[in-house]
Amino acid sequence: MADRAASVAGAAFAVAAVPEPVHIRAFRTGDEAALRDVFFSSVHTVACRNYTAVQLAAWAPVTYDQNAWAERLRANRPFVAEAGGAAVGFADLQDSGYIDQFFVAGSHAGRGVGGALMACLLQAALARSLEALWANVSLRAEPFFTRHGFVVEVRQVVERQGVPLRNARMRRRLAP
Repeated sequence: MADRAASVAGAAFAVAAVPEPVHIRAFRTGDEAALRDVFFSSVHTVACRNYTAVQLAAWAPVTYDQNAWAERLRANRPFVAEAGGAAVGFADLQDSGYIDQFFVAGSHAGRGVGGALMACLLQAALARSLEALWANVSLRAEPFFTRHGFVVEVRQVVERQGVPLRNARMRRRLAP
């Protein structure tokens, strides 16, 4: 399976809206801090339109457990989007079809990085013969996932550090 992921991750996805090409590659040890910056930026500069300051601080606090973060990334094996030599997004695809993390840096939101990552995930899902993809999607990301063929299965409230956050579980069925 690692070989399949590596072949998908090595592909370059040309996106017209991005001034420089977006290159998608597999996660590497050493990416942890850069991907944390992408995550923090995404939550605090993009999702901020749909959540309160208290919710954002609970979801992506300034201080965090670096070891737990690194372990989660190693377990999830995300694809990393780079533009201009810097990480600008990342997304993972679990063997069940679950997308646990999908984030684009605030500086690159709306510039095609998310579309390139989604194309990569769809290609990986087809290579793995998955029947469907699903994710717990923030209110801000819901329109993006809808444009990519996902539908809301259920609206839900999750808790982060005791703070409730609304989101939606969305699913996209794939052709057999």
